[in-house]
Amino acid sequence: MKTHQPLEHILFLDIETVPEQPSFNLLDAETQELFDAKTVYKRKADELTAAEYYGHAGIWAEFGKIVCISVGYLTHTSDGRQFRIRSFSGEEYQLLKAFKALLDHHFSSQHNRLCAHNGKEFDFPFLARRMLKHQLALPLLLQLMGKKPWEVPHLDTLELWKFGDYKHYTSLKLLAHFFGIPSPKDDIDGSDVRRVYYEEHDVSRIVRYCEKDVVTLTQVYLKLTLQPPLHESEIVSVSEDD
Repeated sequence: MKTHQPLEHILFLDIETVPEQPSFNLLDAETQELFDAKTVYKRKADELTAAEYYGHAGIWAEFGKIVCISVGYLTHTSDGRQFRIRSFSGEEYQLLKAFKALLDHHFSSQHNRLCAHNGKEFDFPFLARRMLKHQLALPLLLQLMGKKPWEVPHLDTLELWKFGDYKHYTSLKLLAHFFGIPSPKDDIDGSDVRRVYYEEHDVSRIVRYCEKDVVTLTQVYLKLTLQPPLHESEIVSVSEDD
């Protein structure tokens, strides 16, 4: 598979989300009722109450929030290729505002693309919905309202791997294994993020996990497009101020 999309125009990203509150009991009565109605079919097979199912609330933008966004982008230096990783974490409004500034200042061209695994179904709409929750104007790359999935001009490694098979789901971990890429799930995985955030209060651990996912995502994309993989020496972490 080949692509004509220049790598310098792609922002690779991953987000980590958690339920908006630590527990179901902290929600107001109306939100509890709405969550109950939203999840009734999901809970039916296991006969779970809404309170018992609340740990999954982070998958919906209406009931969850973003606690980390990690991004990576390729640049060329006099020494060759460099993959720069940057993360935004902490209070949701502030991290979204900082992420929006990155998009507005450096990825505001119609030629730029976002890339994520299952991004068209999860990451991209989740980001847009939570920005609107905080009344932040959407950057150009997240102005997706009303667009059909195939009209979204972004890259999705899950979609690339489907080859038109709409019933097929493959995790990033499985794709990494398939291509012989080290797994990013060597510490925690997505199911652990809520616990690490609310019980361990260890945001830095979540950031490390999210950044590993971004590196793996990029390596998978390079494999899918028959391009040289990243070498460890090419990967550089930068601060939010860089």
